[in-house]
Amino acid sequence: MSPAARRARIRLSDGWFLLLALLVVVADQLTKWLVRGNVPYGGAWPSASWPIRIVHFTNSGAAFGSFQGAGPLLAITSLVGVGAVLVYLFNPGFAHPIMRIGFALMLGGATGNLIDRVVNGEVVDFIHLPYFWAFNVADSAITIGVLLLIWAMTKQPSGNSTLAT
Repeated sequence: MSPAARRARIRLSDGWFLLLALLVVVADQLTKWLVRGNVPYGGAWPSASWPIRIVHFTNSGAAFGSFQGAGPLLAITSLVGVGAVLVYLFNPGFAHPIMRIGFALMLGGATGNLIDRVVNGEVVDFIHLPYFWAFNVADSAITIGVLLLIWAMTKQPSGNSTLAT
């Protein structure tokens, strides 16, 4: 395949990955909106007897409650992260579909949490599992994206600098 044909193929596929990122943002913002409107702050649904519950907490910090109150710094860091993910998402050296799905999930998750930080100064966390911190759809997408990226990079053939197909 010629380099021009290869670039055209990558450009045509960009829409699918951007759509995936957009779907993550929409799902994240919709679920947070539903929680803010239907679960009182500090409340939980359903009762405590269920292993997975919907709770309503906010986090002005980063993962696991670290960096509380550092919203502006975290917003700037998120913007840098979104920019970096976009660079990698469109880099032909990272054209492997699994890597691109990972980057798209990370892009959508980072954007979803960035929207919360800019609009509300904090992120809504609402999924609660036993013995674990509350998290949200964006956090899940970022985590899954990172795991996909690590998996794809460890499956890279030795001596090959990219996973491009």
